[in-house]
Amino acid sequence: MTTIRDVAKKAGVSVATVSRFLNGSGYVSADAAKAVTEAVEELEYELNPVARSLNTKRSNLIGLILPDITNPFFPELARAVEDVALSYGYTVILCNSDEDPKKEKNYIETLKKKYIAGFIVTSNQLEAPHYANTKLPIVALDRAINEKIPVVSSNNKEGAVLGTNALLERGCQNILFLRGPEALNPANDRYEGFMEAIGKADVDHRIVTCPFHYADSQKIVERELHNDPGIDGIFASSDVSAAGALKAAVLLGRNVPDELQIVGFDGIAMGEMLSPGLSTVAQDVYKMGAIATRVLIKRIENKPVEESFYEIPVKLVLRGTTRSVE
Repeated sequence: MTTIRDVAKKAGVSVATVSRFLNGSGYVSADAAKAVTEAVEELEYELNPVARSLNTKRSNLIGLILPDITNPFFPELARAVEDVALSYGYTVILCNSDEDPKKEKNYIETLKKKYIAGFIVTSNQLEAPHYANTKLPIVALDRAINEKIPVVSSNNKEGAVLGTNALLERGCQNILFLRGPEALNPANDRYEGFMEAIGKADVDHRIVTCPFHYADSQKIVERELHNDPGIDGIFASSDVSAAGALKAAVLLGRNVPDELQIVGFDGIAMGEMLSPGLSTVAQDVYKMGAIATRVLIKRIENKPVEESFYEIPVKLVLRGTTRSVE
């Protein structure tokens, strides 16, 4: 097996020079760098990743912390993160926190011991100072942590305006809004968008806080439809909640979209699989994950990052849970 000494001998330089070049840990002249590169290629030398992490206190590992892997939105994000990371030579370690701050903190501490290069986080269960104190590159995806950590997010407020107006334009007079958890920035932005749109319309509405979980959403909507049979429109802050609402409507014998229209938020693939297909405010999930990964890698490699906030446009996708405009 080729060793670093073999590379140094072939290149005509010292072992220390080869080490500095491979680890990016010090000055190496252009001639020496060229000689080492040619020697590495000719000898097909591969640097042991474990040894490299011990030397540099950094590996090629990226931690991706997700709050709920059962929500289809997050696996779609993870796919983008992994695709881009691999193209840059990084490997992704997936951590599912189950929305548990203690579990999230344990993941962070464990990964730091593995010389993780940086984190992408899609949860803000922990206090912002905890992230700031990690002293590692971090990018927040769809969640804001603090002003020092770059954020990649959709235009959630504008999306909520689009979703609410879609129901209003189709004649809804009594709209139920399933707002997400109040601790989440995207849910709050979507709430603001709903209030902005509904405030310009002369219709009844009610708001209930609803977790981004299918079963919980179904139960909440069953209760609300039972208490107020006049509800003729539902705008949900996530597609998972919208799917739960659709299930509740079916169980209660409410025809969708003739009697009840539903619009979700996310644009995940699951929406196309439902019957009828789910109308939704679609985020470019893959683009969000890809941008977050590229920004993180720039931070890891000490390259300039042009922006601290990246906002991705959304679009309204109409399917079978809404009627045609009258």
